Amino acid sequence: MQIKTSRLTITTFSPDMAQTVYENSQDDDTRRFVPDEVYDSVEEAREAIDFLMSRYDTNDGPFVYPVITNDSGKNIGYVQLCKLELEDEEVWEIGYHIAKNFTGKGYATEAVKAFLPAMAKKFNIKEVYGICLAENLASIRVLEKCGFTQIYEGLENYQGKEEQIIKTIWKN
Repeated sequence: MQIKTSRLTITTFSPDMAQTVYENSQDDDTRRFVPDEVYDSVEEAREAIDFLMSRYDTNDGPFVYPVITNDSGKNIGYVQLCKLELEDEEVWEIGYHIAKNFTGKGYATEAVKAFLPAMAKKFNIKEVYGICLAENLASIRVLEKCGFTQIYEGLENYQGKEEQIIKTIWKN
């Protein structure tokens, strides 16, 4: 898969991306908002990439794709779509992360706006949830810009802890 925008390319992982995946996982925002995506070594990042690559030919995902800048060719983060169990129903959830050095430039919004319709079409998806910590104002703003509507705010389990979260929904 390859999705191009004016500034970004969303493509499939390759094993040689392990170093940048490891480096991108080390920033404070990753540790704070998606701690299960922090890798302790390049080898651990490579193992994660191997697993994610093995999911591309399935219908279940998770479908995680690196976001590459067109000008520098740098891997600056990822965008993903994964299934989750929500209120005894199987639903799809969007996820994304742009490394701290590249935030504030609209990359996450650009990636999600390009990725979401392509994946919705590929898998005939009508709704996608966006779930994040209520304190993650940047992520909430990305979801709003991408057409998600807030449907819930309150305490729920997030990354294994009771946290104040926001749930949003995008309808195709």
